[in-house]
Amino acid sequence: MGLWTAWTRGSEQHLHSEIWLPLPLSEVFPFFADATNLERMTPEWVSFRILTKGPIRMAEGTLIDYRIGVHGVPMRWRTRIAAWEPPYRFVDEQLKGPYTSWRHEHRFEERDGGTVVIDDVRYASPGGPLVLRFVVRPDVERIFAHRKAVLQALFGGGDPPAARPLNQATVSATVSSSGRGS
Repeated sequence: MGLWTAWTRGSEQHLHSEIWLPLPLSEVFPFFADATNLERMTPEWVSFRILTKGPIRMAEGTLIDYRIGVHGVPMRWRTRIAAWEPPYRFVDEQLKGPYTSWRHEHRFEERDGGTVVIDDVRYASPGGPLVLRFVVRPDVERIFAHRKAVLQALFGGGDPPAARPLNQATVSATVSSSGRGS
């Protein structure tokens, strides 16, 4: 389901995910620019709902409020669009929510007659290294695995062309005992 790597540095986590979609950038970016599609790409178990009244005009500085459920505990989440560079890139950052920090960069690159969707997420969470390793990180990885499955079901595609030789069993990177990803 696409290239996937993760690493840990101190308390900060990094998730990198890529998927190639067989559509031009001009068709892919508008899907991501519509904040309501985030609900479609988020698994039901997160109980994710957008609270900001629509339509949401995406631009640098746009604030978006959500309701989520973290292991059954309802929470509010507020993000700000920190960068808006259509159709190539945008960044959302958490202002309030379940993480101590969250920065999600979305990039879009035309490649081989389609578009590669790249997600780079850097985050940290409360609760210490065990909570991070055994609860938060697996949850984030499951959310992005679901996201990729939804995108593939909606648009087709899969691994970015340069990454196709990778064995699917190597998609998730492991974290060594030193705390650095492989």
